[in-house]
Amino acid sequence: MTVARISEIDRRTTQSGRANAGLWVLEFERTEGQLPDPLTGWNGSGDTNTQVRITFQTREDAVAYAQRHAIPYHLVPATPVKLKIQQYADNFR
Repeated sequence: MTVARISEIDRRTTQSGRANAGLWVLEFERTEGQLPDPLTGWNGSGDTNTQVRITFQTREDAVAYAQRHAIPYHLVPATPVKLKIQQYADNFR
């Protein structure tokens, strides 16, 4: 069975809002390598589990779902957000 990865949704660099902050996602890891399609040149594989993305409100909900359905998983900690505080005038130095 494929292994699931449970991680917290990171805030994108281009976003300043916190609409999806604190949500957790369960994704399956790739079991097959990607191969280029000879006609289009696009990469692809027969592994469709990587298309599944389930969102949960808390980490405990995601872990409980994986345990309830006997899905092996591992937790990926979120990277801390580091803010760079500077004054507007620093942009023109």
